[in-house]
Amino acid sequence: MRALPPDLSTDHAACRAAIRAGSKSFYAASMLLPPTVRRPAYGLYAFCRLSDDAVDEAGSRSGRACAARRLDERLSLVYAGRPVDAPADRALAEIVSTHAIPEALPRALIEGLAWDAQERRYATLSELSAYGARVAGAVGAMMTLIMGVRDPHALARACDLGVAMQLTNIARDVGEDARAGRLYLPLDWLAEAGIDADAFLARPEATPALRAVIARLLNAAGMLYARAEPGIGALPPACRPAIRAAGLIYAEIGRAVEANALDSVGRRARVGGARKAALLARAALTPGGSDGLAAPPLPETAYLVDAVARSAVAPMQRQKNLPAWWDVPGKVVHVLDLIETLREREGFEGSGAAP
Repeated sequence: MRALPPDLSTDHAACRAAIRAGSKSFYAASMLLPPTVRRPAYGLYAFCRLSDDAVDEAGSRSGRACAARRLDERLSLVYAGRPVDAPADRALAEIVSTHAIPEALPRALIEGLAWDAQERRYATLSELSAYGARVAGAVGAMMTLIMGVRDPHALARACDLGVAMQLTNIARDVGEDARAGRLYLPLDWLAEAGIDADAFLARPEATPALRAVIARLLNAAGMLYARAEPGIGALPPACRPAIRAAGLIYAEIGRAVEANALDSVGRRARVGGARKAALLARAALTPGGSDGLAAPPLPETAYLVDAVARSAVAPMQRQKNLPAWWDVPGKVVHVLDLIETLREREGFEGSGAAP
C-alpha cells in the first residue's frame, strides 16, 4: 500500500465531528476508550455511518444500487492507498494499513448495504444473521483489530455482539422499516404466525401475532449478547468498559421494546439519558469473565474470523501500553458530564437518533 500523508489530524477531527452529530450514544460511550483506540474508532465509524447514509439517502432502488457500487469502488481505492478526497476515506486508509484489517471485513459491510439497496428479504433467522454479520458483525471484528486483538475466539464474540445489536435494531424499527417498504423479520417466522408479509407492509399493525415474532427476535438477540460477553474479557482492560457499555445500551433497547408491549409499529423504543448514564457507569465497574470464550463462531460470521486468520500479516502486538483503568470514578464522572452537556445542547434525552 502506498504511503499516506503523516498528518491526518484534520481528517480525524472531521470524523469525530461526524460521529458526535450522528450518534450521540456512541460518542459518549467512546469516551470510555483510551485515546489511542478512540481516534481510529471515530474514523472507522465515520466511514461506516457515511456509507450507510450514502445508500439510504440515494432515493430510488437503482440510485441506492449505484451508491453501493460507488462505495465498493471507494473501498478499492482505500486499499490501493489512493483514497478519494474525503476525510473518512483518508482516515480509513490509514486505519486499515496501521491495524492490518483484511479487505474482506469492510467489503462485507458494503455487501450488506448493497443488500439493503436491493430491498432483500430474509427467509430465515440464519439469512437475517448473515445480513447482521455484514452490517454489524464486520464492524465488531474491525473494532477488535483496532484494539490490537486478533485472537479468533475474541473476534467470534465481537461478531456475536454485532449481530445481537443488529437484531435489536430490527426489532425496534419494525414499523419505521415497514412504512419505508422494508421488511427484515424472518419470513418463515411470519408465516408460522399467520402473517402475510405483503399485507403487513401494505398495512403495518402491531397485532398479537407480530408482537410474538418481535419477542422471538429479541430472544435470539439476548442469546447472542450472552455469547458475546466472554469476548469482552479478551480485550485490553482499558477497552472493556466502552464495549460493555455499547452492549448494555443496545440490550436495554430490547427491554424498552418489551416495556412498550412489543409494539414496534406505533411506538419507538428509547433509552433515556439517565438510564444510559447508569449503564455507562455499570459498564465501567463490571468485571468480565472468560467462560464461553472458545465457543465456535456463528456459521454466518465464521468467514469474517477466517479472513483475519488468512490475512498475510505478521502477528500484531497486543496493545499492552494502554493506560490502566485505575481512575474509574473520574472517567465515569467525565462521561456523565458529557451526557449532561449533550442533553442540554442537543436534546440527548429525547433524541430519536440511534444509540
